[in-house]
Amino acid sequence: MNNMRTNVLAAVSHVLHRHLLWFLLAAYGVAAFWPGPGLWLKDVTFGEVAPFGQNTQVTLPMLLLALMLFNAGLGVQFSRPREVLHTSRLLAAGLAANLLVPLAFIFVVAQVMSGWHEPDEAQALLLGLAIVAAMPVAGSSTAWSQNYNGNLTLSLGLVLLSTLLSPISTPMSLHAVTWMVSESSSTEVSRLAAVASSGFLVLFVALPSAVGICGRWAVGGPRVDRIKPHLKLSNSLTLLALNYINGTVSLPEAVRYPDWDFLAVTLGIAVALCVTTFCSGWWLGGLLRGDRASRTALMFGLGMSNNGSGLVLAATALAGQPRVMLPILFYNLVQHLVAGSAAYLINDDRARSEARGRDSRDQATGIRSQRSKQEMKVHQSYLG
Repeated sequence: MNNMRTNVLAAVSHVLHRHLLWFLLAAYGVAAFWPGPGLWLKDVTFGEVAPFGQNTQVTLPMLLLALMLFNAGLGVQFSRPREVLHTSRLLAAGLAANLLVPLAFIFVVAQVMSGWHEPDEAQALLLGLAIVAAMPVAGSSTAWSQNYNGNLTLSLGLVLLSTLLSPISTPMSLHAVTWMVSESSSTEVSRLAAVASSGFLVLFVALPSAVGICGRWAVGGPRVDRIKPHLKLSNSLTLLALNYINGTVSLPEAVRYPDWDFLAVTLGIAVALCVTTFCSGWWLGGLLRGDRASRTALMFGLGMSNNGSGLVLAATALAGQPRVMLPILFYNLVQHLVAGSAAYLINDDRARSEARGRDSRDQATGIRSQRSKQEMKVHQSYLG
């Protein structure tokens, strides 16, 4: 009976993971046309905590985020962090690029959008991009990296360290954006940074991840692996719930009163940022003479952002600005499309390389065979 239940859970988890993009689209659709339950869930609170002397209201989305990252921490193999030292040069470069490349992109977008006919829309777009840029590497990048022969140790290191360092790196990134936006938006970004540094990232991002990692070590990896289907299913459902709840803030208005030029520009810039970060990861790996597996890990690591944290942070600090959510929601969707396209391209390139290698080997074998025949004729002539 237990085996049957486990198999069913594993099958459901596999379907959710395999078709996650379609389920995300469905969650967005439900959020746009049936926002009531999501808006109610967003406002569910569980009291307050006061880390570092600042009161932080604990909401249901925060707890869902903590649950998702705790489950992700449980899935980390404890032996892997020791192996991260062997990839320290690539890891340090990847963490730096994960911070700097999106900031450089936002700077360019700020210059391009300075002449936009609706300044408030341009500033909302920049705020949303700032949140995407400030978030740690998404845990799903390790799955993409593993599925396409990436360096799993490097991929895991990027996720682990960017998450544990997020209480420091996220406020730093947000403060850097204050120099690129208008004065009023600079105040909003400073508010975001204040919320991020007030304990939100420590309590609901870094701490759950660390507790999950330590929990795996304490309980034992084999025991945790036995409930892996439950963890994967829980994470997929939690991710969909977070996207639905936070999508209800902005998507109903976007559907009811569509601003087509703003939506098109937001989607286009989200795609451009995603492609830029993916390409930067692949290029950085080549620049540092990393092998194909390391380049793959860097590509997925830099391209995929933990937007669950970003959505909760935006909903907490900027509840009155629903348009800020749109770049985050778009990027969350786009990053899976770009990841799939990148995986196809590197697989296709690898197949061509292997085919060229086989052709070269076959050609070399043919030349050797031809030489052998010629030598045989010479020997036969000499012997005759």
